[in-house]
Amino acid sequence: MFNEKINFKIIIALTIYLVSLFASNTLGLKLMPFLFGTHLSVAVFFFPFVFLTTDVIGQVYGKPMAKNFVWAGFLSILIFLIYSVISIIAPWSRDNFLAKEWFDTIFAVSFRMSIASLLAYVIGEYQDVLSFFFFRNKLKIKAFWLRSNLSNLWSQLIDTLIFMFVAFLGIYSVKTILLISLPWWLYKVAMGFLYTPLSYLGIYLLQHENPNHKNQDF
Repeated sequence: MFNEKINFKIIIALTIYLVSLFASNTLGLKLMPFLFGTHLSVAVFFFPFVFLTTDVIGQVYGKPMAKNFVWAGFLSILIFLIYSVISIIAPWSRDNFLAKEWFDTIFAVSFRMSIASLLAYVIGEYQDVLSFFFFRNKLKIKAFWLRSNLSNLWSQLIDTLIFMFVAFLGIYSVKTILLISLPWWLYKVAMGFLYTPLSYLGIYLLQHENPNHKNQDF
């Protein structure tokens, strides 16, 4: 019964992780007006959960489990890309031909963004896991909130730059991409900081049925 409860909680955490990842990739095309005439993707509300979840899982279950989450996300995006290619190249029915233009437009953009997201995600998330444990094991930083936000600061920068250059190089100039990347990175870091209390809630819920990890640093 104990193992069943632990496995169920991990499944719920993985579900939140993957849903946040795919919501960022698919809904992130929508931009909303923000401060000082800037625009912000709605993905800023979902994507911080991706990095925070691996921090929480790493805190409670250790680095190997956090890496498993990263690879689960990688395989999910990869399979989605394969499905997207099949859907795009499949012939259209005449009765459904009116939907072809918007379908191809949306999924052609989504496909390139998915490629960019795949590269940015796997490199950025892997860096997040490594830096989270680097700050704890090498620099002896005990506070979870500080380790989480420091690793988020670094890994979100990597994720943002890789995604922006792969997704928009050739569409925008390098200068424009950098100007877009800076506020987007800062927004994601800020949202991650605001979501920190939810990380502590996640740790509490996972550790509540996992007494072997009650002595983890906070």
